[in-house]
Amino acid sequence: MSLPEIAVTDLSDDAVVLDVREPNEWARGHVPNAVHLPMGSVADQLASLPKLTGPLPVVCRAGGRSAKVVEFLRGQGIDAVNVTGGTLAWAAAGKPLAADEGEPTVI
Repeated sequence: MSLPEIAVTDLSDDAVVLDVREPNEWARGHVPNAVHLPMGSVADQLASLPKLTGPLPVVCRAGGRSAKVVEFLRGQGIDAVNVTGGTLAWAAAGKPLAADEGEPTVI
């Protein structure tokens, strides 16, 4: 089954995305308007997902974990898309990053 994907270049710099990386990854650098919900918490926190008018972009570091979350969410009837290349692609495209402290990086 092929999952829907979206390129970082098709997302605005202020896009709301669901970041499913671990807390230490999130703290170092993330999409500025991202909602953080680690992959292992998604199933128990469906009510915490951002409500968007279109598909929910889901991001991780490189796209593997987010693809699994997109598959799960779509199985729950939630319109979700995988962000191709993850936060690595976001940073490589020169898009803004935020960090909990210090200079943002992607790990």
